Amino acid sequence: MKLLPSEPPKARVEMTPIMDVIFLLLVFFIYAFMTMTVQRGLRVELPRADGTPQRGQTIQLVLTPADEILLDGRTPMALTSAVDAAVLRHRATAAPVVIRADRKAHAGPALELMAALRAQGISQVTYQVDKAAR
Repeated sequence: MKLLPSEPPKARVEMTPIMDVIFLLLVFFIYAFMTMTVQRGLRVELPRADGTPQRGQTIQLVLTPADEILLDGRTPMALTSAVDAAVLRHRATAAPVVIRADRKAHAGPALELMAALRAQGISQVTYQVDKAAR
């Protein structure tokens, strides 16, 4: 029995392995980019207490051991300027205000900050704490 001549098989480029390599490279570069970002903020030793985590967007005011107030941990401000900036952000986003006060900061400036925020109509003011060790 004689077979009829058939066409030679055409060359074909398989795309699946190429796409796998491209996705792996993409994941690698995203991971490398995320690990190289500089986290800008001030390290604060928080007081220890029980509390519930705050979810969602917040406005952070940091109180340093030298009783400086920093908006979002970056910009040092006077008390009135920090309160005004927090009030503007709160009115724009309705986000709660979180005060990150260092354990070595004095209680007076922390209470003045909280009182000034409440006097401006922000009722959602909390302090950030570390979980208490048991």
